[in-house]
Amino acid sequence: MTSAAPATNGVFDAASVRGFVGKEYDESCIPALEDYIRIPNLSPTFDKDWATNGLQEKVVDMFVEWVKSKPVKGLHLEVIRLEGLTPLIFIEIDPTANAPDDVGTVLLYGHLDKQPPFTGWNEGLSPYEPVIKDGKLYGRGGADDGYAIFCVITAVQALQRMGCQHGRLVVIIEAAEESGSPHLPTHITHLKSRIGSPNLIVCLDSGCGNYEQLWVTSSLRGVVFGTFKVEILREGVHSGSASGIVPDSFRIARSLLSRLECPKTGRILPPGLSVDISAQRLAQTKATAEVLGRSGLVDIFPFATPECQPVAEESVFELALNRWWRAQLSIVGAAGLPAVSDSGNVLRPYTTLVLSLRIPPTLPKEDAVRIVTETLTKDPPYGARVTLDFKKAGSGWSAPDVAPWYTIAWLHLNNKYKATI
Repeated sequence: MTSAAPATNGVFDAASVRGFVGKEYDESCIPALEDYIRIPNLSPTFDKDWATNGLQEKVVDMFVEWVKSKPVKGLHLEVIRLEGLTPLIFIEIDPTANAPDDVGTVLLYGHLDKQPPFTGWNEGLSPYEPVIKDGKLYGRGGADDGYAIFCVITAVQALQRMGCQHGRLVVIIEAAEESGSPHLPTHITHLKSRIGSPNLIVCLDSGCGNYEQLWVTSSLRGVVFGTFKVEILREGVHSGSASGIVPDSFRIARSLLSRLECPKTGRILPPGLSVDISAQRLAQTKATAEVLGRSGLVDIFPFATPECQPVAEESVFELALNRWWRAQLSIVGAAGLPAVSDSGNVLRPYTTLVLSLRIPPTLPKEDAVRIVTETLTKDPPYGARVTLDFKKAGSGWSAPDVAPWYTIAWLHLNNKYKATI
């Protein structure tokens, strides 16, 4: 896009921004995102051949070519390749000549790796074939997190077209976030002197409650992810002969999981997996829940039938606390269970379940791993062999309580621009 900048004399014009960004996304960003969706560049945890199959590099090359095609003044781009690590796109954008001296550096973050596809896509949709339906782009990675680099560069273009000030910008796009960002600390250490000390860090890997207001993420839950295996036999035996004598491994697993999670309500039971929540964060959660209501907290999910209900008919405030501040368990995979078409009258020797436990934002991952291990492995029923293998564990994050002036400024910004942005 090379059209002349509108004559706004450095004044932020929301209507002009909306028009430019919409046109740029339709004509340039969306086609590039469609190409990105077609590339199955899975995160290293899910692709043992990531270093040799060229998929990450293919995305990097595509993103670099797109960025270089944009008329962004003062942009410097380099692809950082450290031995044994995934590549990282590093961009520096010089401050405008009229930017205040004390504005400092803003660091903007995103990632380009993807989670693996699962079954259950709606008819006509698939992970690696982009489809635009009802104004939405469907395909693996488009929202998490391929959009980030397009968002940053388009936003900077919009500012520069209007002659608005901006400080020094640093953009980092990594390629192993879905694996828990194991390579990022080494990259950051390597780039530390070039990054400097940012005054603001913007992580472009979150969501929003709606499209009518501006949103800032104030907390994220952590995760403990791994396999939970219960063994009771060395080999499978006929259920007609053994059942009633040999306990079923699935029942043992179910019993152990009931120590961790109430099977009726879904509440996590060990006290150590709960945290105190600050008064300010409680107030923010309550206000957010009231804004979103049931339509923004429950109805957004594709329940199978109209009769299906959320975990409990509680207030939207309680549901919001469940979603953002309370530990929650999901079973996201299994082994030792034959496919339906292959099942027979065999009492299976073991059951393996993949556990994904979301933990409160302020709970250290080490504490969560210790508590889960003690809960599930201590004194198992029938002397079963129980093993836990944690594939990934990450602590959450919670922003410090904000000063009153920030809240006032944020409310003012929301009220001023929510009708046009």
